[in-house]
Amino acid sequence: MLQCLAFDCDGVLLDSVPVKTRAFARIAEPYGAEARDRFVMYHTVHGGVSRYKKFEWFYREVLGREITPEESAELGRRFAEYSLEEVRRCPMIAGAEDVLRRWHGTLPIYVCSGAPQEELDLVLRERGLTGYFNGVFGSPPAKAELLARAVAAAGVLPEECLMVGDAPTDRHAAETVGTLFYGVGPEVKGEDIPWGSDLTRLNDWIAARVAVKG
Repeated sequence: MLQCLAFDCDGVLLDSVPVKTRAFARIAEPYGAEARDRFVMYHTVHGGVSRYKKFEWFYREVLGREITPEESAELGRRFAEYSLEEVRRCPMIAGAEDVLRRWHGTLPIYVCSGAPQEELDLVLRERGLTGYFNGVFGSPPAKAELLARAVAAAGVLPEECLMVGDAPTDRHAAETVGTLFYGVGPEVKGEDIPWGSDLTRLNDWIAARVAVKG
């Protein structure tokens, strides 16, 4: 029986992926079109990974050297400058708030996101969403560790928790921890997993599994 819900944030609750893709592109733009395109592609394929891990990859694989702590901090500052205001205003994914309203107070609900903890808390608070969640878990821990923390906080078995995500990283975290997984968007579409282009069908999917044994 399903007893816990965990959601990624960008692309699952908030339609913020295009905003952050533009921010990554802007950061890499000074290094040329090829560097920019490689960085954007890496970001797209590795959704859900901390931006700081992406910065490390960009410096190592594209620029040919390791990034310094000072450079990483500066890129993080610039990334927030480029994206934060838009993330505060971007629309929610269709069906997301309906799902939160439906299950708030019935099932424990958590956020497990690759966004930095402080920024994640700020955005959810300013958008009036914090009250829906029993816990909000952001980076630096990897997604699997964040999900494991949510399962532990809820006090349920992994197979009683559903992870809702839009990236292979989210799916891998669910497989690693042993939770159920529901994919959102084309990056995780597949015949072997439940999937939706948005969250408009998720309430029915959850309801069927909450009611199976109860």
